[in-house]
Amino acid sequence: TEAFMSVIVSTLAPQGFRHKVSINAEHELFTDLPVSLGGENSAPSPHDYFDAALASCKTLTVKLYAQQHDIPLTGISVSVSHDASEERQGKYRLNVQLSLEGDLSDQQRTLLHRIADRCPVHKLMTSAEISIETTLA
Repeated sequence: TEAFMSVIVSTLAPQGFRHKVSINAEHELFTDLPVSLGGENSAPSPHDYFDAALASCKTLTVKLYAQQHDIPLTGISVSVSHDASEERQGKYRLNVQLSLEGDLSDQQRTLLHRIADRCPVHKLMTSAEISIETTLA
């Protein structure tokens, strides 16, 4: 993982909520709010990216593990949905569905299922002490 990764989110227009997200000056994505919050829903919301971070980390972790251990995984799909109804009370529920493809034994499937829960983002979301310091530029 990059120790000094840089993410810059910047306004595209004075009106609206669509913003450009630059990651390490190499990747460009966009974010917006859903219509229900005054946005245009033209791009994923921050919550969408949060959920996507978990799904993509699980996918890449399982794929890498399978490759390193000669497990015949030919494909993986991770679906994440969330329940944010109690977010203001500090509860955010993520439901993850893992789909593994390939000629895998039950033992290999169980192992890869366990590996998915060991991905770094899952660990961050469930057990890390995260410190955020915000300063004015």
